[in-house]
Amino acid sequence: MSDTLTKEKTQQGRISKEDVLDFLHRNPDFLNTHPELYDTLSPPKEKSGDKGVVDFQHYMVKRLREDRQDVLESAREIVETTRTNMSNQARIHGAVLALLEARNFEDFIRTITIDFAALLDVDIVSLIIETDTDSIPHINIPGVRVMPPGTIDMSMEKNAIVLQAHITGLVELYGSGANLVKSQALLRLDIAHGIPPALISFGSSNPEMFEDGQATDLIVFLGSVIERSFCAWLNVPDA
Repeated sequence: MSDTLTKEKTQQGRISKEDVLDFLHRNPDFLNTHPELYDTLSPPKEKSGDKGVVDFQHYMVKRLREDRQDVLESAREIVETTRTNMSNQARIHGAVLALLEARNFEDFIRTITIDFAALLDVDIVSLIIETDTDSIPHINIPGVRVMPPGTIDMSMEKNAIVLQAHITGLVELYGSGANLVKSQALLRLDIAHGIPPALISFGSSNPEMFEDGQATDLIVFLGSVIERSFCAWLNVPDA
């Protein structure tokens, strides 16, 4: 109730029901601007047949229904997010197990560049190695590509992982499969001291499969496993 009304009635005595009714008639939007009053008002059991009588119970029930709908919608989102997280976790676990089952170094590389696409539900995976030559000795496997030194730092801007949505895939990363890529995750690999920087690019035809702001803990974990596996296969200290 307005300060003016309160001051006037305080000076004159107690505020009557007629004063309240008169104030509400002159301020029909009062309850709209003070919806918290619905929580304290006691509504009539049934709506009166008289025209002009407001059915507070109707509005309170409507508000409860809206609140319930909000809660249900939030619950659905939580359940959907949980299911997605569990599915992603299962895929990462499957990829890690596939790495551990590699019988030799070439099999290990094929797991990354070939098997990961199906295991992680993406369209194409590339392993990028920085080198000042046109090829990598002893590695002639599809999906392994070379780039000049410094390219990864330039592309990643010192980030360990970059997620990008609604893009056009680069031929330098995906070769002839670049036209399929509409979103991607770029994962830096720091294998060990003396080993050239490397990058794994995961490309998807779904333009929103990877986008900035998504959680990256699972894919970063996968990157850590790959780095340690590289060290084991190359017989170098884990750095």
